[in-house]
Amino acid sequence: MPIACPDCAAQMPEIAAFCPGCGRPMIPATSTATRAEGKVGFFHENIAGALAYLTFIPAVAFLILEPYNENRFVRFHSIQSLLLWVAGLAAAAALKLVGIILFIIPVVGPLFVVLVSMVIGLAAVVIWLVLVVKALQGDMFKLPLLGDFADQHAASF
Repeated sequence: MPIACPDCAAQMPEIAAFCPGCGRPMIPATSTATRAEGKVGFFHENIAGALAYLTFIPAVAFLILEPYNENRFVRFHSIQSLLLWVAGLAAAAALKLVGIILFIIPVVGPLFVVLVSMVIGLAAVVIWLVLVVKALQGDMFKLPLLGDFADQHAASF
């Protein structure tokens, strides 16, 4: 049974994730995802959520300061940001350790370390950009493993 987009009235199947006419995401009515809707402190919720990803400092500040730590959307993004920082530091330490070992192999070892470092760095930038954009859009985008943990802790905070 086809449905119509609420924005452009384009016809699409019920299972469509995005409207083929305007590109608007089709969120099912049964979705329980929390979206940013209001203002908290000096910022709108989506701005505060995106600011949490700039460094770990705003994330910690949002978890400590009074109006921000009461908002589930901001808490979720702050906790996920801190978990991402911890995962990034662990990956950097592991890469450094593997790099020391691989530098023993002439030519190929250092080349491999540089290539892997570049790929991991590029992946980190892409993940960071996706998280910032999703927070600005008001979505509680969950990273695998980290997002579920952040969601559980944001709900019980």
